[in-house]
Amino acid sequence: MENQDQTTNRYSVLFVICLTTILVPFMSSALNLALPIIAKEYSMNAITLSWVVSIFLLVSAIFPVPFSKVADNVGRRKLFLTGILIFTLATLICGFSVSGTLLIVGRFLQGFGASMVFATNMAIVTSVFPPNERGKALGIITAVVYVSASSGPFLGGMLTHYFGWRSIFYVTASIGILAIVGIFTLMKGEWSEPKKGRFDWIGVIFYGSGLSLLIYGFSILPTLSGFFSISIGLVALAGFVAYEKQQQFPVLNVKLFWENKVFGFASTAALINYSSTFAISFLLSLYLQYIKGLSAQHAGMVLIAQPIAQTILSPLAGRWSDRTDPRNLATLGMAIIVVGLVLMFFLVPATPIWAVVIISILLGIGFGVFSSPNMNVIMGSVEKKYIGMASATTNTMRLTGQAFSMGITTMVISLCVGKVKISQEVLPQFMQSIHITFMIMAALCCLGVYTSFTGKKQKRIAE
Repeated sequence: MENQDQTTNRYSVLFVICLTTILVPFMSSALNLALPIIAKEYSMNAITLSWVVSIFLLVSAIFPVPFSKVADNVGRRKLFLTGILIFTLATLICGFSVSGTLLIVGRFLQGFGASMVFATNMAIVTSVFPPNERGKALGIITAVVYVSASSGPFLGGMLTHYFGWRSIFYVTASIGILAIVGIFTLMKGEWSEPKKGRFDWIGVIFYGSGLSLLIYGFSILPTLSGFFSISIGLVALAGFVAYEKQQQFPVLNVKLFWENKVFGFASTAALINYSSTFAISFLLSLYLQYIKGLSAQHAGMVLIAQPIAQTILSPLAGRWSDRTDPRNLATLGMAIIVVGLVLMFFLVPATPIWAVVIISILLGIGFGVFSSPNMNVIMGSVEKKYIGMASATTNTMRLTGQAFSMGITTMVISLCVGKVKISQEVLPQFMQSIHITFMIMAALCCLGVYTSFTGKKQKRIAE
């Protein structure tokens, strides 16, 4: 590992990482409140509208792994900075978009820039913090994520109500500019690895095409094209695994998943967790505005409950994970989420708002107890030479899970409602789609509890 500038203060680095961490959760949670208004302005149906969210997730899930290899060679700071620059420019494109198509293109570019950030941020933090302080640092970052997510619904509702939905992108771009200034002034290290062998372009093509086809196909189920896309995607990913096993310098060390059981189980638990939870805010935003008739501003005040609970619990869970086995905390968090999802299944048009708030708080507690301990398990289970790959893999699991979550939601809405605008006439079918989606998510999360519990029995082989 390249020696970093000895004058670099790790808390200055943490500050910059936290500043950049604000961008995606704030914008995503704020944007959820604006989706009904965007749909009305651009005459989007529910399926097309979901792509405003899904395209970002698809792109940002594909590229972190190959970008982590690029970062090892050129330097993580360089790629981190490039990602923030692209993300900020793309955010402005979204803000000035004149059509739904241009908005989706801007979201595509946002995902491309964000993937560079996701490939490097956790690796940089892991490089500058010793193992006995890593959980605390990851807990702080997770808390920042949830503070951003908690402020997103409230501020997003206010911004949308008073200044229009475009203002969400303008505020996000302003934060991006501040982050760029912070990178130039406070981050001096590069944290690159010695260059080894040629870049694995064939592996990248296998990986990118396979994951793209899989996620895209999942989002257009139950069409025949969807099943065909998923089948080709699975074949490509199987080819990717077989090819990477034979490479001396693979883009992704696939052997690590079964040779390092802790890493494999913890990564799988993260994938399942985000697959079963990400679309909750999307569904609740539509439920509160279409079913309960709340404005974007008032819906945002309800949605703030979940991330506030996450914000409070995350740094505490991070500290606890430094003092005890973090796998126990991650398993407990996942079990709490199962309870919250089961309760969400019973939402009806007459459900009081206070009940929605209580269930959201319960889910927030589960997320807070799961997230930072699970991240601590993953980053602490690999040797130092693999932390770049572990960081990228963690973010890929999160974003792939989020894309699957939106894919499940889109599929169910398509089956129940069809490709029509959500209106008074289809609200019963839309309510049915909410119930089915939460039932599927609860079942998935039960599988996640099993995975996390099974991984708990494995021996950690690295710190």
